Formats: sequence, C-alpha cells, structure tokens
Amino acid sequence: MPMKLTPGKIAGLQAVADSRGVIAALAMDQRGLLRDMLARELGVSEPPPEMISEFKTLVAQTLTREASSILLDIQYGLEATQHINGKGLLLAYEHAGYSPDKPERLPSLYEGWSALRIKEAGANAVKILVYYNPFEKEWVNDRKKAWIERIGAECRAVDIPFFLEFLPYDVHGQGEIEYARRKPEIILKSMEEFARDRYGADVFKIEVPMQMAHVEGTRAFKGHKLHTRAEAMELIRAEAALTDKPIIYLSAGVSTPIFLETLELAVLSGTHFHGVLAGRATWQDGVPVFVKGGASALEQWLNTKGLQNVRDINQILKSAHPWHEARGMQV
Repeated sequence: MPMKLTPGKIAGLQAVADSRGVIAALAMDQRGLLRDMLARELGVSEPPPEMISEFKTLVAQTLTREASSILLDIQYGLEATQHINGKGLLLAYEHAGYSPDKPERLPSLYEGWSALRIKEAGANAVKILVYYNPFEKEWVNDRKKAWIERIGAECRAVDIPFFLEFLPYDVHGQGEIEYARRKPEIILKSMEEFARDRYGADVFKIEVPMQMAHVEGTRAFKGHKLHTRAEAMELIRAEAALTDKPIIYLSAGVSTPIFLETLELAVLSGTHFHGVLAGRATWQDGVPVFVKGGASALEQWLNTKGLQNVRDINQILKSAHPWHEARGMQV
C-alpha cells in the first residue's frame, strides 16, 4: 500500500516538474569535476572560486529558460540560485567528492547545513549522492545505509522531497571491461536495497544499468560487445521494476548524442520513467568557450548550442511520464 504523500513533498515535487509533471531538470551541482575541467583549460592547478560560481550562474540563468528546475550546490551555486527564471530548485546536501586515500568512498555532508536549512535557502527538494557497491565491505555499506536513513528521516521531518542518487564504483579492480560486465548486477542490487521504505527516498536519480559503449547496435558502441540492444532494454526494464517511486535519468558525463540515445533506448524499452537530471551533456562543451572567450562567449554558446541541447532532451521527454503516476506516489 503506497504511503500518502505529505503536503510539503507534493509541493516540492510539483515545483521541480513541468506542467505535465515530468521532471525536466538540469544538474549543475558539480564541484571538483568542474574545478578540474576549468583548471585543465586554464593550464593551472586551481581556478578562482569566483570563476566557478560565475560559470554556474551563467548556465543557470540561460538554460533554466527551457528546464523545469535546476540542481545546484551549496559551495559554489548559491549565487546561481538567484538566477533560475522562477523555476524549481534542488540543492545538493552531500559534500563534494571523497578522499582518494580512502577507497571505500565514504560520504559526508556540508558542515553547518541541514535539510531544514536547505529548505530555508529556497530549495524545493534535497538531493544526495552516495557511491555504492553491494559487494563492498560490510562495515562500509552499513555506514552508507545508516547515513541515507538519517537523511531520509531529516527530509520527512521538515516535509521536503528527497532525491537519492547512487553511483556504482569498482571494488574488484579488474579493469574497465570486467567492471562493465558486472555493472548491471551492481546497479540492480543497489536499486533493490534503496527502494526499501526505510531510506525514505521520494525520487531516484539513476544511471541506466549498463554502459552504452558496450551495447551492440547503438551509435555509442565502441566494439566490445557485452549486451545486445534487446538485452540492454531488458536491463532498463528490470531496473525500473525494482521501485514504485519515480525514476529520473542522469547523463553520467556522456556526450549529448549518447545521452539522447540512452533516453531513446529507455523509451523503446517501454519503461515508465519520469524525467532527467541532465548535467554535463547539456553544458560541458561550454567550458572551453568560457575559458577562451569569457562570459559573453559562453552566453552566446548557451543561447545557441546549450539551449539546443536542452530542447533535444525535452523532445524525448515527451515520452516520459508524470511523477505522480508512479505506483508509489499516492497524492
């Protein structure tokens, strides 16, 4: 029996979705990754923090014209939250990154913040990211599970939607091909775990459970077959079947054409998905433009190619389903 949604959860989900109830959101919460991208283009070890914030603000104020909402971060994105064209706002609660000398990828939260403070900052929803592999050491996964339980409880207490993003990672160190072979099992087992009510997730921000570069018959195929298109579609259906909550797809750092092809495959599979939180696929090619030409050059790129990337995704989202039609969302 689905649990009836509370008024705050309903209001938050309505705010981040479009008029149909589809979550057509942008992801601009990248921190360490964006720092590295800018540093590489600049030829320096560390870009100025103001430059990172300016990039986020320019992306937000332009691309939210064609999006239902945007995901931003506390560290560099608070200025950008004031320039989102009246659209919905999600804020990332997790602290960026993890220590490279700690292979378990243990998560942490921003000091001085809470779900309540995120809501008071104007957010319509809270998002957290956790790196998870069901085959990791038991003590590691126990810590991560308890961490998510606490955040789910916080979000219930202040009546704000909780978007949970879990990302797989390699714990076996057997190389790219073997990890890609194991990835479907890693993601499906993770979804099975976090779909449980104890975690309190309202929406799942997820990857498709395979790497498109290894799906034969796709434009993304790189030559080493692990799945046919039919097998890939079956995996997408299997992932979605593990939860009765809304699912939205992340772009996972792939190019715009590959992300579009991934969404097309999800549509062809007949899977009921409820939107996207599209990140680098929409804005990453603007980074070198910004470094070489400054704000005006980036604005020109965003108003042409950037907006076109968002429109291309929105075209496919015509086949997505409203969040409130998910089986577990009793409004």
